[in-house]
Amino acid sequence: MTERSERSDRPGLRPRARRLLARPVSGRTGPDARFGTRLLATSAATALAAVPFSLALVLVESRWPPLRRLDQGAAEWLHRTALDHPAWVRMLEFLTHVAWGPLTMRLLVAAVVVWLLWQRAIRLAAWASVTAVAGGLVGLLAKNAVERARPHLPDPVSQAPGFSFPSGHAMTATTSCAVLLLVLLPLVPRGWRPAAWALAVSAVLGVGGTRVALGVHWVSDVVGGWLLGLAVVTATTLAFEAWRGDVGRPLTTPAQGLEPELVAAHPEPPAGGRDVGRPRSR
Repeated sequence: MTERSERSDRPGLRPRARRLLARPVSGRTGPDARFGTRLLATSAATALAAVPFSLALVLVESRWPPLRRLDQGAAEWLHRTALDHPAWVRMLEFLTHVAWGPLTMRLLVAAVVVWLLWQRAIRLAAWASVTAVAGGLVGLLAKNAVERARPHLPDPVSQAPGFSFPSGHAMTATTSCAVLLLVLLPLVPRGWRPAAWALAVSAVLGVGGTRVALGVHWVSDVVGGWLLGLAVVTATTLAFEAWRGDVGRPLTTPAQGLEPELVAAHPEPPAGGRDVGRPRSR
């Protein structure tokens, strides 16, 4: 049998090959192609968000001299300042353990989750819960993997148990403030949204500053906590945006909040359904 006759025995081969080759360049994409695109975009964005933390981890593990000098110099200067101002230390203790403490942050997130469930925003409640829990678990795993010792200062003004890198307070503040901001921002009038952002950023920066000023963390611990918290929030947020795409909703920006439809009577479509409602005007 000749090569030509072999090809004639498979008449559907060429048309099928043409269809397969034309599919990637055609304007029409099926659900599998859309899922693959979102999956690749989510993976790439998460990897990019994790790069700064990975770089900080490498510098800490390698004991990079410039970073060690920065950590040591900041710790010694702030420790001398704390010893000279006992009232300042008491204020820092209140801020780090009460106002911006991990327990306070987690209780606020839990209250928001309960409210979201009452509003029947089930998926947004799940996102908030997963972000908070994942942040705590990832931070704990990172601490035990790195096993960095906390600062040892003469006449310390505060004590903290466990390892140092990354800062759990800084990471909890980052993930919690991100959850509160991205969930509640649609409820805030547009003119007040910059103030909401400023409040969240101040809390995140403030709690990091208290940990270094009290001598229980290095500067790089705090920065590592911020970066790892941002990586966790990025990963879970991109997963939530993928769900929005699946139900036919447009992608959002940080200025809008994670679910602008939260102001609507029915913020989320039923399981397996498509979006049919629109938010009420504010």
